[in-house]
Amino acid sequence: MTDVAGDSTSSCLKVDIHTHILPESWPDLRERYGYGGFIRLEHYKPCCARMMMDDRFFREVQDNCWDPQRRLYECDQFGVGVQVLSTVPVMFSYWAHPEHTLDLSRLLNDHIAGVVADYPDRFVGLGTLPLQAPDLAIGELERCVKELGLAGVQIGTHVNDWNLDHPGLFAVFEAAAELNAAIFVHPWDMMGQEQMPKYWLPWLVGMPAETARAIASMIFGGIFEQFPQLRVAFAHGGGSFPATIGRLEHGFHVRPDLCAVDNPVNPRAYVGKFYLDSLVHDPQALDYIVKLMGAERIALGTDYPFPLGELEPGKLIESMPYDAATKRRLLHGTALEWLGLREEHFIPTSRKTS
Repeated sequence: MTDVAGDSTSSCLKVDIHTHILPESWPDLRERYGYGGFIRLEHYKPCCARMMMDDRFFREVQDNCWDPQRRLYECDQFGVGVQVLSTVPVMFSYWAHPEHTLDLSRLLNDHIAGVVADYPDRFVGLGTLPLQAPDLAIGELERCVKELGLAGVQIGTHVNDWNLDHPGLFAVFEAAAELNAAIFVHPWDMMGQEQMPKYWLPWLVGMPAETARAIASMIFGGIFEQFPQLRVAFAHGGGSFPATIGRLEHGFHVRPDLCAVDNPVNPRAYVGKFYLDSLVHDPQALDYIVKLMGAERIALGTDYPFPLGELEPGKLIESMPYDAATKRRLLHGTALEWLGLREEHFIPTSRKTS
């Protein structure tokens, strides 16, 4: 475990709120449910597997996607003390029959809970839910928190044709608030994929737009107004939202008939009411979101173990001309607040004091 004593950020606890994990294997879902569209792992050589959607290649992953020991080895190389684990978003499967998404969610959530139980001072878990069926989602959310001991859940930026302001999802947000569960919003099924398939544009352009879509939907839809105690973090530095807050505010003022139909509050009023991860890949962008949101709303996030993430966790934060207190806040303080956890939880038992 990283030494958390003293003021030096070189020995500061790092809590990475944005990492993904899969089981090493799971049942053949096409056979289990009777139709296709699900992901399977094809272990075709040592320490490496292909993620296949039926017979179509989706992504190649290495054993750091499923092997906790490999993850811990790589964490230790960069001084990452704690990873927050969530599934790979393609596994959300909101499009499937609700009872099948629930079954898959339980499988994935049980796996994450098991990893956390094996390494409780190194990992925190977030579950996944069958959000297309809110009643089932609430039941699984309760199981995640009350039975599995997970800190919260990861959800997608939309649920099929629903944006996150859909009335059907309000009960899920209400349940999360009552359970004190953290929510991590991650883009998936990006808008415009069919229209811009070249140059990796769905990931480079679509993902940031997806996250802005989710934040704007929750603001204009009144989610943060109705559930002010809800703790929500958004991936990839909020995507394109930080750069468009001025446009959203201007639209609110000049066309309230279109923008203020569900919530009469200026969208800028909610800046600082939710959290963003630090995954922006650019020092000016990081400085902008820190100034916009406050360091108390920005948390280290890397998208480990994927190549579009920050490959040296915490390097960008550590490179910034911030004082030690601000860096500590970015590297772990904000993450722990969002998770509702204390730093002492992650000091190994042998080092705890009575």
